[in-house]
Amino acid sequence: MTAQEVRTYIGYSGWASRKVLEAALALPPEDRAKPMSVSHESIANTLAHIYFGDAIWFSRIADPGYPVPPHDALPSLDFVIEEWPRLQAKWEAWANAVTDSDLARQVPFKSRFVGYAGLPAWQIVVHVVNHATLHRGQIVGMLRQLGMKPPATDILFYYYEQAAPVAS
Repeated sequence: MTAQEVRTYIGYSGWASRKVLEAALALPPEDRAKPMSVSHESIANTLAHIYFGDAIWFSRIADPGYPVPPHDALPSLDFVIEEWPRLQAKWEAWANAVTDSDLARQVPFKSRFVGYAGLPAWQIVVHVVNHATLHRGQIVGMLRQLGMKPPATDILFYYYEQAAPVAS
């Protein structure tokens, strides 16, 4: 994976998460909190879980001082709404500064799933984007169950939106 690809994928993930968050905010609060038996139970909790994943991996790959909420006490949706854009800006700043050689750097971390481990930075980026994509898809399903037309979050739509207008 190249640094340019990292910039694209980090930009895409932030774009898609904003789309899903905006759609969720169009719902009444009780629908956002409604138990749906999917993922992390509700749209609000699933959004908080995506934020948690973005935060913990950012702290591991770029800034060990970045505050990460405990997994068993996910932050409120109000916190996520406030903090997620700041975190995404930090991810994008990191991606804009990263070099191809930086992406091969082994990043050590401790995980509740595998204990002490490490991965190359580029694999962490792939995981961050894939993790968020999985859970955004679950939110899209929950939005549909609530009778709402969800936003299009496929990367193809991100590419279209980022492309320069075509002359006719």
